[in-house]
Amino acid sequence: MLTEVEGNNNHLIKQMQQELGLKWEQVRNVISLLDEGNTVPFIARYRKEMTGALDEVQIRSIMERYAYLQNLAQRKKEVLRLIEEQGKLTEDLSKKIHLAGKLQQVEDLYRPYKQKRRTKATIAKEKGLEPFANWLLNDPKTDVEKEADAYLSEEKEVYGVEEAIQGAKDIIAEKISDSANYREWVRKETFRKGAIASKEKNKEKDEKNIFEMYYDYEEPISRIVPHRVLAMNRGEKEEVLRVSIIPPIENIHSFLKRQVIKNVHSSSVDILEESIEDAYKRLLQPSIEREIRNELTEKAEEQAIHIFAENLRNLLLQPPLKGKMVLGVDPAYRTGCKLAVVDETGKVLNIDVVYPHPPKARLEEAEKKVMECIKKFNIEIVAIGNGTASRETEQFIVSILKKVKSDVSYLIVNEAGASVYSASELAREEFPNLQVEERSAVSIARRLQDPLAELVKIDPKSVGVGQYQHDVSQKKINESLSFVVETAVNRVGVNVNTASSSLLQYVAGLSKTVANNIVKRREEEGRFYNRKELRKIPRLGEKTYEQCVGFLRILDGEEPLDNTSIHPENYRKVHDLLDELQLSTSLLGSEELKDAVKAQRVEEIGERLGIGEHTLKDILDALILPGRDPRDDLPKPLLKKDVLKMEDLMKGMELQGTVRNVVDFGAFVDIGVKQDGLVHISKLKEGFVKHPLEVVSVGDVVTVWVESVDVGKGRVSLTMLNSN
Repeated sequence: MLTEVEGNNNHLIKQMQQELGLKWEQVRNVISLLDEGNTVPFIARYRKEMTGALDEVQIRSIMERYAYLQNLAQRKKEVLRLIEEQGKLTEDLSKKIHLAGKLQQVEDLYRPYKQKRRTKATIAKEKGLEPFANWLLNDPKTDVEKEADAYLSEEKEVYGVEEAIQGAKDIIAEKISDSANYREWVRKETFRKGAIASKEKNKEKDEKNIFEMYYDYEEPISRIVPHRVLAMNRGEKEEVLRVSIIPPIENIHSFLKRQVIKNVHSSSVDILEESIEDAYKRLLQPSIEREIRNELTEKAEEQAIHIFAENLRNLLLQPPLKGKMVLGVDPAYRTGCKLAVVDETGKVLNIDVVYPHPPKARLEEAEKKVMECIKKFNIEIVAIGNGTASRETEQFIVSILKKVKSDVSYLIVNEAGASVYSASELAREEFPNLQVEERSAVSIARRLQDPLAELVKIDPKSVGVGQYQHDVSQKKINESLSFVVETAVNRVGVNVNTASSSLLQYVAGLSKTVANNIVKRREEEGRFYNRKELRKIPRLGEKTYEQCVGFLRILDGEEPLDNTSIHPENYRKVHDLLDELQLSTSLLGSEELKDAVKAQRVEEIGERLGIGEHTLKDILDALILPGRDPRDDLPKPLLKKDVLKMEDLMKGMELQGTVRNVVDFGAFVDIGVKQDGLVHISKLKEGFVKHPLEVVSVGDVVTVWVESVDVGKGRVSLTMLNSN
């Protein structure tokens, strides 16, 4: 026999299965795995047989929806109890509450029974006027004033007919406002036919005219796009704009009259009409407008967070430039350009400063220092930060590269957040003897070598790939971005012998404390030689070990499988497989092993070894390509040899560029001039594009054509539509 909890869970699972278009077993198994304390990356990677190979996003959707439905079920239970205690719970009301699919519907149904502060209606009820209000609502056949006379009472302070009628009107207005059916209709009608408008409130507070288009703006609620909602919200918050909802008042009044007035010839018609107008203007309209603004904001925030998360994911998964000697340059005028030489492993070999720009402008000395640096350390790539003095520094570096005989390229690196990192406690611990700007130069160089390892050290909101990220719920955006970083880190895997604590703490199951303990053990006792050694780390228990170990790699260790994504729980079966093939783990990645695996029937291997289809496929992929980095499949960054100025741009010019940011209305592309150019959503491809993310992602290398250039405003319009 099912317990109440099991029965309720099964009901929720069935509902989620239908909503998410998944199988019942998939939803049930994910919830079960989460309840057992498994992490999302672990479930996605190592429990594919149980989930039907759901990815991290699908698993998180199940987790979030389950939490919402549990919260909804709990609130229903609470509301039913509260109404029951008042002795007002009917079978019909109970059924409506049970069937409600949203928290808003439950709150609407509970509204008439909610304990309120003293209102006009509660005062009128205390004066005994509720029966009179009900009489007015029920199509009275007799004279209203005559009936009102019966409710006059000195004891209850009802001294005249007008006072009695007014009290009844207050009660009727609140009844109308509290009706769940009326509220839902008015809300939907306002969404469907209402508009949102903004007016200028204080132009002086908008020095840069950022909100100019919203000084006198109106748009249907049903059509407004998320980024405009957030723009209006910001303008309102900064007291530049006054924002309001313009409802379809006539439609709403007509609807309420049809619902409330049972007989248009009744003696109470005028009173009821006045009550309806008061109910809407004083009670319903302000409340519904707040709800609509909140709903618009919530949807806009969800979209902004989604865009930011997608951009961040693509930024984190940018392909690393492995095995390169890099010169990082943090540009500046007065304080000079800081230089950092970083070797193939990310180790800092040299720090210096040059002054190629005014006010000091020691150009000859700067050129000599950079030339010597390139030659001494065999620099292959120069990474230039895109902050202040970036383009002037680019011209300076290019002039040097033309004189250098070796093959050296350069790249402009998005340094968003580098200054945040450089001044952080983490950077001070990592480079206690370096100045803030010197740390920034190191960070810029390392971003080129391994974007993921470097960017995890920075608050995700500071990496410069979002829109309105400071205007949304900080709790929601932090949760979403942390999930993105965690997913990216675990998808790539982490070298446990070189990873920073910042990187390790994003590995499934690892806390900041345990990550620090791993680094401390490494510093005190030297490198790890096999995954089993991790069991000795303080605070790293059996469950944590199970969750994290498959994502931690050990290169050149005692067990070759430790440098793969294969989980130790499957090692015995993998060794059995290799024994059958008469191969050893020393042959991982060899042509011999590839040929031997290809000659096998995968289904038969799985049956023999008792390994599921999805898990077996992952194991075979790891044996064929051990240490594979999924980022290697992506296009490499666009390396440059020469400089381009905005004045060089001409309409129709064809260029290659890198997508730096994707927003609702288009994509910003770095084409090598001071300002990123905008490709509007309408210029991304032929035909309708619902959202730019369908066409481009952060880090994509794209071909664009110049549409227009405004040197004064520093604006470049681009298109990806080739007119030729």
